[in-house]
Amino acid sequence: MTHLTILPILIPLFAGSLLLMLPSMERLKRSISVLSTLALLPLALLLMQQADDGQLRVYALGGWQPPFGIVLMLDRLAALMLLATAVLASAAVLYAVRGDDRLGLRFHALFQFQLLGINGAFLTGDLFNLFVFFEILLIASYALLMHGNGPERVRAALHYVILNLAGSALFLIGVGTLYGITGTLNMVDMARQVAEASPSQAPVLAAAGVVLLLVFGLKAALLPLYFWLPRAYAAASAPVAALFAIMTKVGIYSILRVYGLVFGPEAGELANLAQPWLWPLALATVLLGALGALAATTLQGMLAYLVVVSAGTLLAALALGTPEAQGAALFYLLHSTWVAGALFLLADLVARQRGDKAGHLVQGPALQNPRLLGAAFFFGAIAVAGLPPLSGFFAKLALLQAVPPGGGALPFWTVLLIAGFIALVGLSRAGSTLFWRTGNQVLGSAELDGGRLFATLALLSGSLLLVVFGQPLLDYAQASAAQLHDPNLYRPILGEAGA
Repeated sequence: MTHLTILPILIPLFAGSLLLMLPSMERLKRSISVLSTLALLPLALLLMQQADDGQLRVYALGGWQPPFGIVLMLDRLAALMLLATAVLASAAVLYAVRGDDRLGLRFHALFQFQLLGINGAFLTGDLFNLFVFFEILLIASYALLMHGNGPERVRAALHYVILNLAGSALFLIGVGTLYGITGTLNMVDMARQVAEASPSQAPVLAAAGVVLLLVFGLKAALLPLYFWLPRAYAAASAPVAALFAIMTKVGIYSILRVYGLVFGPEAGELANLAQPWLWPLALATVLLGALGALAATTLQGMLAYLVVVSAGTLLAALALGTPEAQGAALFYLLHSTWVAGALFLLADLVARQRGDKAGHLVQGPALQNPRLLGAAFFFGAIAVAGLPPLSGFFAKLALLQAVPPGGGALPFWTVLLIAGFIALVGLSRAGSTLFWRTGNQVLGSAELDGGRLFATLALLSGSLLLVVFGQPLLDYAQASAAQLHDPNLYRPILGEAGA
């Protein structure tokens, strides 16, 4: 049995634990955090290569076989999510070590524990351990959100913590109900039990499924549960906000995994339980998120609402239920995660040159590096709005082409195109305010740190890489979605757990 599958969990676990025990040795702590984070990148690529053979790899912890033992599952979907996280986290930690990690205590340990929770959520094959990894990443995110203190961050964190604590309680209720009826927590075994449930058990199972959907919708920023996100993301420090760009995707991944496997097409009376709820709410999330971006008064707030737009777009594509739409959604997930993270870093670079105006969309002093930052902002705006020739255009084109003909095509096309136009208007307004409507004076304290700039541009270049390697990545995403629709792939997990 190979142990590669568990390394994305063990690396941040051991790194975070070591960072907690070390004394105040800033350079050593930074080195450990950066090296452990960067190590996840080649590891994710290696796991993607392994998963590309189409086989499901099951890692049984302690040798205890499913459905009683705790297992990790590596398929194409999990490997793709690990890559998205590794690229984003690498840029965020490189940005943070240029000084943002000094704003509070234990930044790097918390950063590693956040990665532990995220990677664990993507790999676990056990519903209760999905809850455990959710709690690990949430506890770390509570502290990271308040990193640097300040009244705005404390208010945003309080709102964020209360909502997620309520979500965690509902998560336990939903998992406990499912366990009480099915007698298992292994998602594959639970899928079999749900499909064989008696008519008297179906209503309770459906209620538990809807409770879990409510929890995952909160994590994924689905209407009407997204109102915590704009304030929290806008208040967070730049590297934390960039890392948080993957947080909504954890909720979206959970919806795709649980409602594709446990409540999927073969779940009998409970087949496709989430689809009727996701479709209208996701479309409404896209529209309201776009309007929120247009009305935002700060650059960070506008970017936070654009994260809501991307989450709604992904959920709408997942609600279509076809492998083609879900494959296009996974490609769009890579684009939206990396571009959103890069824009949060870029917004901080701009804010540092505007003094007390910071990211507020009002007239401020002239920037010290208007051409460089303006070009980067223009690049990011084109990518996030979905204009050619960058990855946003090809991602949205793949989504539009994947919509099956019928009643869903018209609302999806209409909402997606209108939201894209609104986002373009909002970004144009922000760009003109930040780079054209400026005074003549440049602040003497304005700075452009080379390390921060490198991390930002490296992550922003992910949009170009998604164009250059667009077809192989899109093929991989389509294969990932097709794998999820293969009913025979996950059944052997109950008979054996091998490498």
